[in-house]
Amino acid sequence: MKVLKKALFLAAIGGSLVTTAASAEQVNLTWQMWTGSEADTKSWQHLADMVTAKYPDINVTLTTTGWVDYWTRLPVLAASGQLADIVSMQSLRMPNFYSLLEPLNDRIAADKFDVSAFTPSIIGGMSVDKQLYGLPYDVGPWLIYYNQDALEAAGIPLPKPGWTLSEFTDAAKKLTKDGKYGFGITPTNYSVLAAAWGDKYVNDAGELDLTSAGAVAAADRLIGFAAKDKIAPLVPSGGADPGDVVQGRFNSGNIAMYIDGPWSIIGMKDQAKFKIGLTTLPRDEGDLSAVTAGSGFGISTSSKNKDAAWKAIQVLTSPEALAYLAEGGRALPARTAAQSSWYQVAAKDITNGGAAIDYSLAHSVPYVITNNWAAVENLFNQYFPPAFAGSADAKQTMESIQSLAQQ
Repeated sequence: MKVLKKALFLAAIGGSLVTTAASAEQVNLTWQMWTGSEADTKSWQHLADMVTAKYPDINVTLTTTGWVDYWTRLPVLAASGQLADIVSMQSLRMPNFYSLLEPLNDRIAADKFDVSAFTPSIIGGMSVDKQLYGLPYDVGPWLIYYNQDALEAAGIPLPKPGWTLSEFTDAAKKLTKDGKYGFGITPTNYSVLAAAWGDKYVNDAGELDLTSAGAVAAADRLIGFAAKDKIAPLVPSGGADPGDVVQGRFNSGNIAMYIDGPWSIIGMKDQAKFKIGLTTLPRDEGDLSAVTAGSGFGISTSSKNKDAAWKAIQVLTSPEALAYLAEGGRALPARTAAQSSWYQVAAKDITNGGAAIDYSLAHSVPYVITNNWAAVENLFNQYFPPAFAGSADAKQTMESIQSLAQQ
């Protein structure tokens, strides 16, 4: 027992796993991953080194590109037979790319791999038709970020996790004054909020259904924030990314609340000059359904070393690896046991950060999307801004998007 404790302690402080004896034959794996900074790249390289520390006969060569370039290059690499052995995958893009990845259910059963150690919603997000195609490393529910200084100056009680739509709207109205707005919306907030309110925009057959009564009702609420209640500013319909615009206005103090994920905390704390708080998405009459997303690592169907790649992705998503990422503030771990490390670092100075995330994860559901979701979101970005300005109602907007998405 003492030997085991010592080994685990060394693994934790050294960032590596207990090594196993090297086999006679060396295996060289390739791994493709996105990155946003030099620090990001160093984190991923550290994880690649952890694989070799665990399995000296396996070497992992990391290749990184920027986020946008990653998704542009992925289908090109697949078509040319140049996919890496290990492919990084975001849950929202899994429906588009799962055919490039090796199904994992049989390997999980054979090795008795404990999938229950991960947050259930991200296991769902990394699956298609109940088949798991990647082991997740992070998970994140969408949340409401708020400017605590602005709320306190307006005499508004800080929102508690599980607050209602009416409480949210009342707060946003009180915060809208002197050229500043209570809430910042983007077109892609539609599906996040519709899910939170229990309004379906995808039917039981997995088909886009934006013209159902519930889907239109959710659109009417979102549009009403800008067109009727005037608590949200208009967003551009072309050029600048609406999400970047809204986040920038929040950081500058022009918007008091907006929707984002826990992945934005680290960068935001460096930019915002006010106290930041977190709470859940507002619920309607019933319970909150907080959609989550995340990313993980799969094995390409074209890999010549699938057994080694399976060993590697288990290391990349191990408790030690996710604790390392969490302590650096890089990701909210997909493993529930490792999430406390992230709270202590990234959410340390965020009011109610841990409580908001805990509540959201306890009420989380997978983000339901269609296999043409990228095209659907492009249509959201095109058709919602005019509606925000009052030139189209919810029914017209949803009918237009539904029609064009099916072409």
